[in-house]
Amino acid sequence: MTVRPDKQVPESLAEFSQAVHAGNHIDPGTGAVRTPIVMANSYALPEDPSSISWSGTDVPLYTRNSGVNQLGLQEKLALLEHGDDAVALASGVAALHAVFFTFLRTGDHVVVSDVAYEATFKLFRELLPDKFGILATFVDTSDPGAVAAAIRPETRLVHVEAIANPTTRVTDVAAIAAITRAAGVLLSVDSTFTPPPVLRPLDLGADLVVHSLTKYINGHGDAMGGAVIGSRELIQRIKSEAMVDVGGVISPFNAWLIMRGSVTLPLRLRQHTDTAQRVAEFLAADPRVAFVAYPGLPEHPQHQVALRQFRQGFGGMLAFALAGDPATQNRFVAALRVITSAVSLGHDESLIVHVSGTGPRAAYYPEEFQRLGHLRFSVGLEDAEDLIGDLAAALDETFG
Repeated sequence: MTVRPDKQVPESLAEFSQAVHAGNHIDPGTGAVRTPIVMANSYALPEDPSSISWSGTDVPLYTRNSGVNQLGLQEKLALLEHGDDAVALASGVAALHAVFFTFLRTGDHVVVSDVAYEATFKLFRELLPDKFGILATFVDTSDPGAVAAAIRPETRLVHVEAIANPTTRVTDVAAIAAITRAAGVLLSVDSTFTPPPVLRPLDLGADLVVHSLTKYINGHGDAMGGAVIGSRELIQRIKSEAMVDVGGVISPFNAWLIMRGSVTLPLRLRQHTDTAQRVAEFLAADPRVAFVAYPGLPEHPQHQVALRQFRQGFGGMLAFALAGDPATQNRFVAALRVITSAVSLGHDESLIVHVSGTGPRAAYYPEEFQRLGHLRFSVGLEDAEDLIGDLAAALDETFG
């Protein structure tokens, strides 16, 4: 059988075309036009393996170092994020930990968003200080002045979320990048809420971009993974220190599933963002809703930054609460018929979860989040009118 040469994907291709073709390679053994799942944990060695680096990550050798499916996914992610290289790991938290493990050591200081994903918050509030003496200052990263004031001589990293989980506060990535460059400090951006083409933090001056691939990039709620994208030098350090020698590698099956899901990412994001805007406007207009936090609303505190920074809508995540006590929020969620009550986000189906306004993280939330709690709503791919109808019916049932 003759197999045609593998295709090379030009960087000049449009985003939809890149999402389809990048990282996919014709299988040399079968001629399959899609890279198959390679469920091997070991690969054949050359006749003379004496020159092989047993910790190498660019050629399949042992799946803890890299496998065929992981390499293809990393190629695609680097191209989509305009990075030189990427590393795919077992989960989004594994990706976050990989950044912190690789670039921080005892005595270092970090400036981190005071509203952040729970694992990020716990790592910097408890685990890294207690176990390794790495100290953190939590600041409102939507205020560049607060970030600049928090940087010390021992600061090695500033870590922000493009849209903060769960309050939807927006950080001006370009403004923070200017500060970190001047200070000689690395900037990492968790862009899970804003995958490309909504945002590309590297284009704005960030050094590293982190994604939970479990969310939008996979998009189907059936696989876990995480990734870091950046310069080849920085990513190679992560691969060497936090992948090969810590072992949080992504499985071949999950890499294959996420690769498949990523093909439709730009198309799905159009639906997510367009529908989220309509849903947010509907909720904001209902007097039974106490507040809606969504960057696409003019009353959002960072709406102007969001207008300037995001390229395709304002994301698919919003937070809101009803005018009422926690029992009111719970009755509302129970009355929903189309929207599913579950954790996670970025799935094809809409997901909602009621979270209280208490706990260490909540101390940094806006007053209304602390007083009422919030409903974190991941707007899915359903028809906008179906979602609005479900919300309206649940509001009517809750308030009688």
